[in-house]
Amino acid sequence: MRRALPWSIARATGANAPAAFVVSLAAAVLALVVQEALLPLIGASVTFLLLVPSVLLGAALGGLWPGLAVTAFGAIAGAVLGWRAPGLGGIVETGLFALLGVGISLVGERLFRADAAAREINEKILQREAHLQSILDTVPDAMVVIDAKGLIQSFSATAARLFQRQPADMVGRNVSCLMPPPYRDAHDGYIERYLKTGEKRIIGQGRVVVGERNDGSTFPMELSVGEVRVRQSHYFTGFVRDLTERQATQARLQELQSELVHISRLTAMGELASALAHELNQPLSAIANYLRGAERLLEAPTPDVERLRDPVARATAQALRAGDVIRRLREFVATGENERHVESLSKVIEESLALALVGIKGSDVRVQTVRGYPADLVFADKVQIQQVLLNLIRNAIEAMAGALRRELTISTQAGEQGEAVVRVADTGPGIGPALGERLFEPFMTTKKSGMGVGLSICRTIIDAHGGKIWIEETPGGGATFAFTIPPGAADEP
Repeated sequence: MRRALPWSIARATGANAPAAFVVSLAAAVLALVVQEALLPLIGASVTFLLLVPSVLLGAALGGLWPGLAVTAFGAIAGAVLGWRAPGLGGIVETGLFALLGVGISLVGERLFRADAAAREINEKILQREAHLQSILDTVPDAMVVIDAKGLIQSFSATAARLFQRQPADMVGRNVSCLMPPPYRDAHDGYIERYLKTGEKRIIGQGRVVVGERNDGSTFPMELSVGEVRVRQSHYFTGFVRDLTERQATQARLQELQSELVHISRLTAMGELASALAHELNQPLSAIANYLRGAERLLEAPTPDVERLRDPVARATAQALRAGDVIRRLREFVATGENERHVESLSKVIEESLALALVGIKGSDVRVQTVRGYPADLVFADKVQIQQVLLNLIRNAIEAMAGALRRELTISTQAGEQGEAVVRVADTGPGIGPALGERLFEPFMTTKKSGMGVGLSICRTIIDAHGGKIWIEETPGGGATFAFTIPPGAADEP
């Protein structure tokens, strides 16, 4: 029976229906009592006036049927109490009240339905928001939504854990606060350039960048950006993945690769030592024999100088031969194919820094980059220069392992001849002057487990680029490694 009733009746017979009927009828009874008490003063001209609020109350609380119930009750009560003598006037007044009550009830029903529909829609929206929020709270990647001005509109729970910041504090702030300098200062310019030109550089593709936590420590992260347009508004959604939280299998793979490179390096060094011993054996033996002969000639009471010239000359020739062997072996080791192109120095540094920070967890190192090289273009082998930077940055981080202040600064500036000068400075214990002069020599190291070939390789790479590498004194302690790279020009290949 209940399913066959009209919607409004079914709605009115719900859980809140009795309250709507009771409250509205109670208000009508009260109005009748007041009307009866004031009848000598106000007369019969306002017979149904005080009942109108009861009809409004019933329609507002329950819609059509409570309003009609109060209207019928008021009309019947007015006729029974005899406020108006029987006649045409009383009939007209009662009819007008009934029409007014029906109209109020119909309007109340429409408002009641609209309110119920709005409540249902709001409930669905809240359910969807809760569902979406639960997804955002459990997704492994951090999500940050910004508008066209770079202001944060949404900050997921994963982002809060990653950047060590509270979502309530981040909404409304510029997203550049999540980046270390100089990326922080240049970020808004990137958005403005995209909105003006439409040229996409990060949107739709991933990129390895550097992020900054609330405590100032930096970490490498992979950033993917998507764009959403709502009418005339632009919103950008960034998905951030912390590269320091790689899975254990990836860490084990890197460890195996490092061991393989170490074994390969040891094998190459063994082959080099074997070849060097074989090639130098003959000239060194010849030098020894010639010098023994010269020694015997010198033991004579009157040494024959003319006869001494021949063994000395032959020993000299063999010594030159040995030197030539060493030179040829050095060229064999040092010579390698490289491809030099015009590269962006800031991009090379950014990618090298991000790669160097992979796997460095819990180091609490504050990283700062200072761009002072105006041209930004260099002519270099990108992979080899990244190898140099990777080695220097890793050495700096390891040197600051026990320091109270852990700050790493990578700066660039123009040299006297227009070349780029790159400096990597740390706040570690520093390097003594005597040791600094020998640090670039092969097999010279300050590490307990180091092999002493990293800085030697760095010097070989920089020398091959026509630059130089050296150690500078650092004010306030620490060590600074500097090297130069030739400038790049637009017409160079």
